[in-house]
Amino acid sequence: RIISYILVISSTVQLVEMLMRKLSPPTFRALGIFLPLITTNCAIFGLALFQTNKGYGFSQAIVYALGAGAGFALALVLMAGIREKLDLADVPEIFKGTAAALVVAGILSMGFMGFAGLGR
Repeated sequence: RIISYILVISSTVQLVEMLMRKLSPPTFRALGIFLPLITTNCAIFGLALFQTNKGYGFSQAIVYALGAGAGFALALVLMAGIREKLDLADVPEIFKGTAAALVVAGILSMGFMGFAGLGR
């Protein structure tokens, strides 16, 4: 149920963003970064719902939230660094952009999945 909430919200935001870009460019430019931030808000919403379902106390929830925030920040920094290096590298044209981003995201997710069993 939680995943479906997040998927519905983020999909709706992406659809609205695409429609606004085509139908109302001035409004799209005025909103700027705020539409993608709504999608990021889904991650925060999901984190809060996961904490509620696990039944954490206040201190455990704080530690969980700080750890999740630190992990998200680390993933963003790593992704940005790797994408910047890829932009400067001599990469085949077909591999640039989204294709490279998906490969990088997949490799990073496999790396982070290795940490999944450490807390048990």
